[in-house]
Amino acid sequence: MSLTISRAMVNQILEQARAEYPDEACGVILGSLGADTPMRLKPMINAAHSPTFYEFDPKDLLALYREVDDNDEEIVVIYHSHTETEAYPSRTDIAYAGEPGAHYVLVSTREEIAPATEFRSYRIIDGTVTEEPVTILD
Repeated sequence: MSLTISRAMVNQILEQARAEYPDEACGVILGSLGADTPMRLKPMINAAHSPTFYEFDPKDLLALYREVDDNDEEIVVIYHSHTETEAYPSRTDIAYAGEPGAHYVLVSTREEIAPATEFRSYRIIDGTVTEEPVTILD
């Protein structure tokens, strides 16, 4: 598997991650059912307001699932930032990965690599993490 994503969406994710630093930023990208094509970016609020952990607010998550259902969409990408570590899923990220069909995108905003930012994608299925290639379209 691989992820193909627009440069505009990548830039939106990176801007959100920098704006919400030092807290982790998070959100989803939605697409048409069965298409596996990221179409609509939806930033979410990190209800944990934490530099080391993110979680979607349960009310926001319920509203998201209703919106996805109403629009015949699916969650194609779940993204969040790591503020001081590499863009690799933590044990907590792996434990909470509940969408086996989703691409899990991580970006890192740690100072050692600023202003560059790591942008990586993974599949997380039954606790197994597999990095996948990312193609960014201009």
